[in-house]
Amino acid sequence: MAYPQSLEGINDPDRLLRLTLDHFGAETGTIHVLDQDGLLHLKAVAGSMPPPVLEAIRAIPVGKGIAGQAVALGRPVNICNIQTDAGGAVRPGARTTGVQGSVCVPMMVEGLAVGALGIGTTQVREFTEEEVGRLSDAGRYIGRTLWNS
Repeated sequence: MAYPQSLEGINDPDRLLRLTLDHFGAETGTIHVLDQDGLLHLKAVAGSMPPPVLEAIRAIPVGKGIAGQAVALGRPVNICNIQTDAGGAVRPGARTTGVQGSVCVPMMVEGLAVGALGIGTTQVREFTEEEVGRLSDAGRYIGRTLWNS
């Protein structure tokens, strides 16, 4: 079955994230969902995250960091190399993860960003438009699944 259709029927955030990472050949990832307090709350994480980073990403304000930017802008944030990026979305702690190539998409439901789906690799990598499109499709599915649960 093609991706993201292979996610259908799955509602476990950890499994959804793992299948997404496997599909894209990525080593790390996160799923955040917007809560009533206006913060993005961590629902799933995969890969190596230093404890201070893990603590910092448990609840993220919209507009802060890569996930917060994706939600605030309502569009993907694609970074070829987190270690050298000077665009402003990368928070200092993100560099301690060892991630280089990263893309984060807003999880859109009925035109609203309800969370963020982010993946990363330990190599420099710019995700193609086609890959970002597939990840955005997955984000819509995951967003509907988690937002409605």
